Amino acid sequence: MATKYAGGCAHVHVTASAEPIDNHECHCNVCKGVTGQQHTHVAFFNYGDLHVDHPEKMKRVPFNKDNPGGPLEICLCTECGAALMLDDKQKRIRVAVPNVMGYDDAAFPKATYHAFWDETKGYAKPNDGRPVYDSLRPDFKWPASAA
Repeated sequence: MATKYAGGCAHVHVTASAEPIDNHECHCNVCKGVTGQQHTHVAFFNYGDLHVDHPEKMKRVPFNKDNPGGPLEICLCTECGAALMLDDKQKRIRVAVPNVMGYDDAAFPKATYHAFWDETKGYAKPNDGRPVYDSLRPDFKWPASAA
């Protein structure tokens, strides 16, 4: 299994053995709150395609503070506090945020669209030629659980 992408920190290494199944610029309020960025490059992987070498060194916290029982958790290094990945409790996907989680963002494929944009956010609609949606791209299908 060849590594295509590598991130994480000095204590926990996260590697991808496949290409992302979804790759977008996220404009959701949760990503904004977590990253402090207006939009964030986000890559979804099938659950089994993103690997962690030391899961015992991860602390899990809810991704969405307003929905702590939701399916996504942020995994943080217990030694340095670095954000490592988002993990889906339903074991469908794992998520890399390249510029926040220790990856070389330039090595990732460019995001193919903008997700979760809405006009109430107070900034212009992206006009870089990529499609802009108010959710995930219409043809995105959630993978089956790996459990």
